[in-house]
Amino acid sequence: MEPFKKIPLTLRWSGLTNCGRVRKNNEDAFLCLRFDAREVQYLGRYGEASTAPADLLFAVCDGLGGARAGEFASRTAVDKITRLLPKSFKQSAQGLRVGVGDVLTELFDEIHRVLTDLAAGDPDCAGMGTTLSLGWFTPGRMVFAHIGDSRIYYLPASGGMKQLTQDDTHVGWLFRNGKINEREARSHPGRVSLQKALGAGYQFVDPQIGMVAVEPGDAFFFCTDGVVDGLFDSQIEDLIRSPDPGAPDAAERIVQAALAQSGRDNTTVIVVEAVRHGFAASDE
Repeated sequence: MEPFKKIPLTLRWSGLTNCGRVRKNNEDAFLCLRFDAREVQYLGRYGEASTAPADLLFAVCDGLGGARAGEFASRTAVDKITRLLPKSFKQSAQGLRVGVGDVLTELFDEIHRVLTDLAAGDPDCAGMGTTLSLGWFTPGRMVFAHIGDSRIYYLPASGGMKQLTQDDTHVGWLFRNGKINEREARSHPGRVSLQKALGAGYQFVDPQIGMVAVEPGDAFFFCTDGVVDGLFDSQIEDLIRSPDPGAPDAAERIVQAALAQSGRDNTTVIVVEAVRHGFAASDE
């Protein structure tokens, strides 16, 4: 396999979360960060930035648990990401393939331990947990890590859309193995039954880890399951690639469409586009 080309990219992103039309509280959370070996900077829900001076990270979480435990779990996860990014995380991201899996597994293990300890010490947090799907971007590539049923999709500049992450559900297994189609997977009664998550009483953490080359024109889509409850993959691709003139940013377009079609669950989206080489003009 050829090495990834370490070419700086400018990324444009938009993110949005919505409670939905049924639930009263939002157990989803999302994160947009810029970081290097010295500091971590929170970014706004939309903006532009280059991968040249620092790495960029995007993540979505879907909390689990009664009362407000799920909400607390997802926000704890994104908070711990900003606190637990070790220097080796950046060093591994910038071209050292050896140890990437170990670094990400360590990060997920630590979040899992924190959530498990919190649940054990507070009856109100019993059963709390969260999904986590994250990707960090360095010159030329994105490394991703995932557990649960939130998703990361890859939309190459050449066309098409591919789901990078695997849903950690039995229904996800059935779909991946061709035993049911996308429509059947969306209506299956067991579609929300997770086999893996951080916290939530699960004993072991075994995140999916991978990487993909990034070139100008590529796009990436991060979402919680409330999005795909309302939209098929082809609809999501159309909303990203073919916006109507005067339409809002990509994240808002998709959230609005998902709410119109379903809205039964919290709905969270991040769209990341590699727009050109070089440095960004601004970020919000």
